[in-house]
Amino acid sequence: MPAPVALVGPTATGKSTLALALARRRPGVEIVSVDSMAVYRGMDIGTAKADAAARAAVPHHLLDQVEPDEPYTVHQFQRAARRALADIAGRGNRALLVGGTGLYLRAVVDDLELPGRFPEVVVALERDAQGPAGVAGLHARLAALDPVAAARTTTTNRRRVVRALEVTIGAGRPFSSFGPGLQAYPPTAVTLVGIPFVAELHDPRIEARFAALVDAGLVEEVRALSARPGGLSRTARQALGYREVLAHLEEGVPLHAALEQAVRRTKAFARRQWAWFRRDPRIRWLDPQGELLEQLLACWDEVGESTHGR
Repeated sequence: MPAPVALVGPTATGKSTLALALARRRPGVEIVSVDSMAVYRGMDIGTAKADAAARAAVPHHLLDQVEPDEPYTVHQFQRAARRALADIAGRGNRALLVGGTGLYLRAVVDDLELPGRFPEVVVALERDAQGPAGVAGLHARLAALDPVAAARTTTTNRRRVVRALEVTIGAGRPFSSFGPGLQAYPPTAVTLVGIPFVAELHDPRIEARFAALVDAGLVEEVRALSARPGGLSRTARQALGYREVLAHLEEGVPLHAALEQAVRRTKAFARRQWAWFRRDPRIRWLDPQGELLEQLLACWDEVGESTHGR
């Protein structure tokens, strides 16, 4: 069975359009979304989610997994992705993973061992972080319990220190014992293909994309979602564009200012994604100056032929 391919890269690089074009040129392709916000039902416009026509033409997976007021974890995504990939292979088809959520991708392609969540531990740790010793005190505690994890972060990185202690205390084993984590790039059965970020190409696309999203009804979508009984979860509220439109609707921020902020945040986010992906030596980077579809088709066919030849 031909191995899956993952098409990755920062936001607004055209991954979804390119994936759909490939699926229309090759039989048996099923698309698996790797997007932490496309899992929410009703968050369609702002996430540029595949529309009904695209889904009718090509099977799409891992969209609309939960309501927007529900929590959704990397572990849930990992389980759902495993099922989807097994089902696709069982039908004799081939998966094309598409998205820019790096942690979700690594959870699937590297089969990461993901530690659980321990909310009651977090509450106590956050309370301690507000005390006299602050985050530095928590880091010292982490250094005593898990020196390897402590060495991987700083005394000021509150989020990472709290998370490492949460797992170490809650799971009863060091946070660093959960595999090599994101620092390692082991061999994987999934072929990774990437679209590089080129600021002069993609910054204008980000600007144009937000203008198109507003024309498509982004403000109305966010207004309707926020009016639901459950509203939006804390995670969903942070989605690009949604946070800024919520500031307009709830706090009276002028719409033009909110959208300008959304564009700035998206550009910064794209650069962070690019920094994340370019560290991965396994990714085959397409030439952004060349014909992307033909390059992707060549990779797809090459992987298929090499898999059949084994």
